[in-house]
Amino acid sequence: MRRTKITKRCIDFSLSLVLLVLLLLPMCFLYLILALYFRGNPIYASIRAGIHGKPFVIYKFKTMREVYDEDNCLLPDNERITKFGNIIRGLSLDELPQLLNVLKGNMSLIGPRPLTVEYIPLYSKAQRKRLDVKPGISGLAQVNGRNSITWNEKFRLDVQYVENQSLKLDIKILFLTVYKVLIHEGVKQDGFINSERFTGNNTR
Repeated sequence: MRRTKITKRCIDFSLSLVLLVLLLLPMCFLYLILALYFRGNPIYASIRAGIHGKPFVIYKFKTMREVYDEDNCLLPDNERITKFGNIIRGLSLDELPQLLNVLKGNMSLIGPRPLTVEYIPLYSKAQRKRLDVKPGISGLAQVNGRNSITWNEKFRLDVQYVENQSLKLDIKILFLTVYKVLIHEGVKQDGFINSERFTGNNTR
């Protein structure tokens, strides 16, 4: 198991470094376009739960405007998403900055998606197993429905990955991820830009 972890880390580091070099110019171009579009920093930073629930900062390209209602609360995602942001999300380009997270070591290329820290107390004992590995840019749930499946189904697939993790499975998920992105499968849940908020078990 230790050898597998070391091998996976070496692959994560090497592949993310190669991808960052290859995608540097497109990412810089997208950064400049978004900086002009949003008239400011185009990088969205958020605190997420990493391995064993340890908080870390995740990076994404912005796709939504910060628009508040009269009570100074953020409007729903559907009302803040931009047309350009929809295109970026459809192509999953907003996730590219997470290659830096992989390079730093707080994420892996493949693993359960990192969720907000406030969800941790809501997990069942079985669901907490998803925190036993580093979160990933893509995972088993992302190639089996992504945002179009229920939370319980996502967590079931996350735990299934943790219990059956292997380099062979990672390679399979990696190739499936490329395919799913190309066909735009599961990008949205009906009525939501992202999955609706997780409020505990027996919810979507």
